[in-house]
Amino acid sequence: MPCLTGHFYFVSLPMPETIFTYDQLFQFTNNIFKKIGCSDEHASTAARALIAADLRGIDSHGVARLSGYVRLWEAGRVNSQPDIKVIYESPSTAVVDGGSGLGLVVAPFAMQVAIEKAKHAGTGWVSVQNSNHFGIAAHHAMMALEHDMIGVAMTNASPLVAPTNSIDKMLGTNPIAVASPAGVEPPFIADLATTTAANGKLEILQRKNQSTPDGWVQDKDGHITNDPFILKKGGALLPLGSDADHGSHKGYALGAIVDIFSGLLSGANYAPWVPPFPAYVPMPAKQPGKGIGHFLGAMRIDAFRPADEYKKHMDDWLKGFRNCRPKEGEGKVLVPGDIEREFEAERMKNGIPLMDTVVNDLQETANKFSIQFT
Repeated sequence: MPCLTGHFYFVSLPMPETIFTYDQLFQFTNNIFKKIGCSDEHASTAARALIAADLRGIDSHGVARLSGYVRLWEAGRVNSQPDIKVIYESPSTAVVDGGSGLGLVVAPFAMQVAIEKAKHAGTGWVSVQNSNHFGIAAHHAMMALEHDMIGVAMTNASPLVAPTNSIDKMLGTNPIAVASPAGVEPPFIADLATTTAANGKLEILQRKNQSTPDGWVQDKDGHITNDPFILKKGGALLPLGSDADHGSHKGYALGAIVDIFSGLLSGANYAPWVPPFPAYVPMPAKQPGKGIGHFLGAMRIDAFRPADEYKKHMDDWLKGFRNCRPKEGEGKVLVPGDIEREFEAERMKNGIPLMDTVVNDLQETANKFSIQFT
């Protein structure tokens, strides 16, 4: 059965897995966040953000990462009771200090600031410093949809990516998400890493004992490899495009833009000095800023044109793409967000599958806090 990783399909053997309901995973995750000291509100916010990834089929960024957040807390790199605050602002912009909190909590706070500013100024733009990994970018961008706004979310991340023609790891996977409402059509929701594949995809292949496709990673000397463990051996992820002949300089540029907006604009760390997600990886000796940086934005549609007109035309635009004639032997033409929406509907109805390696990891986390796993 074909498995989906981003928009790349590959054939995989069936893996042992267990099905859980959304409510089961939410309650467990919520309890774990409270165990590390989060308030009820922050625990609920973080759990929703994390499980949004599992619901949308982005298994690399969901509960499989829960133990990673716990280890960051144990290492003193996550503050479970942060003082999240605006430290600089104008009518349409702000800088938020995340208090070294969970990015799963800090980013929704910052996005709400952007939405409130857009209500008054037409647009709101918020750069964030002193935060941590924030889960999937789409979850935060989508907060704008219910307000008839376009949402934007991006973040810098652990330096795992070598610029085009380099062997040095200088950038993160640095995702970009944009969410736009429509009328009767489902919304447009793009959420993409600026690398050929996100690090989480390697983690999934590691659990499945499978090799990477060509063009995902290079070894420490810059040679293309199919080893999913190569990052632990000094290798690097490749920018979107894989190599210069296929446009990797464009992926490199996109990743650099995210780093500038998220890190340099906010006062967070940037380039190879962004704190790593794995707690066992030493912090960079140089810390030019504070924590990880995000950038979030909200644009009120009626600050540009009447919202109903825009959404009508957005429906026409979306229908045009969804009705494109597919190539022979291919399925229907999709719009960004379609696959994830289908995953969400299916998994809310039939449950969320977790590989046994993930289930075992969650059980170990439950044992650590002496609580029951589902």
